[in-house]
Amino acid sequence: MAKRQVEVFTAGCPLCDPAVQLIRELACNNCEVQVYDLRDDCATNVCRDKVTQYGIHRVPTVVVDGKLTECCQNQQLISRDALIAAGIGQS
Repeated sequence: MAKRQVEVFTAGCPLCDPAVQLIRELACNNCEVQVYDLRDDCATNVCRDKVTQYGIHRVPTVVVDGKLTECCQNQQLISRDALIAAGIGQS
């Protein structure tokens, strides 16, 4: 079974660290969490390409299996319920 890919895009804002912490708390063994700090350039530009690919315009943003979570699509607060609804922490 393939692991759930959880990508988190941050830039050091006051909401970024709590969002990353919440995701790490909820993530299970079936979740592979990758955090991209957009303040740091990616050596291969992977994070910048992903920002373009996913249409990210704000941070923090959470992408699960290549799809923006609903809370990030609608510019809502990243909450425990929204992350669970996106499948994070579900085996």
